[in-house]
Amino acid sequence: MATYDWQERHIIGLDGREIALETKDLHVYYGSNESIKGIDMKFEKNKITALIGPSGSGKSTYLRSLNRMNDTIAIAKVTGEINYQGVDVNKQNVNVYEMRKHIGMVFQRPNPFSKSIYRNITFALERQGIKDKKILDEAVETSLKQAALWDQVKDDLDKSALALSGGQQQRLCIARAIAVKPDILLMDEPASALDPISTMQLEETMMTLKENYTIIIVTHNMQQAARASDYTGFFYSGDLIEYDKTAKIFTRPELKSTGDYVSGHFG
Repeated sequence: MATYDWQERHIIGLDGREIALETKDLHVYYGSNESIKGIDMKFEKNKITALIGPSGSGKSTYLRSLNRMNDTIAIAKVTGEINYQGVDVNKQNVNVYEMRKHIGMVFQRPNPFSKSIYRNITFALERQGIKDKKILDEAVETSLKQAALWDQVKDDLDKSALALSGGQQQRLCIARAIAVKPDILLMDEPASALDPISTMQLEETMMTLKENYTIIIVTHNMQQAARASDYTGFFYSGDLIEYDKTAKIFTRPELKSTGDYVSGHFG
């Protein structure tokens, strides 16, 4: 498999803003069904982009494509380009596991390992060969602080992660993802299983994280998209219908279908 210097290159958008990730003519097929229909999309660095749309619109399928999660589905076929740091990571010779250190994922439901809070954070680092306890301790503290969880768990790091509340488990999964220092965080409806207070805490965490990370989030919650994102893309039936700054999507969309969807009058 090819090895790349991921930090070597970057993509500059037409307006001069740095682009963290870009897709060109991206298609996803499940057997004969075309789920994603040739999407071109650019994600600005250190911003939060929300992907919205009705169930079955393709937004989660598109998100999972960005770090090759669809590779695990036997009938899935992904064509087109996914450009990160000047490399098309959709090419077959790319080391997917290495790439996922740079493009991390947080799933819909919290999925902590059946290990201590501490080992949840250090597991991937230890698999990379890092054994120095000082380095591991620093990684645990830093990532838990970035995920706004440190103050709640710092005295219980040896306790099982499964004993945490749902909101705490989700923030632990975020901490686990950022412990390997990715550039991009993909989040697939991360608040869908959380109560309103935990959801607000998660959104506050995201707003802090974007200082260091580019975040792409799928959400079915229009209020969450409006509150927490800088850009919003509206998906429908496998197509990207409209993509713009969030404030414009929610107040002055170009298309009636977009306005109908974000106002709850769609369908």
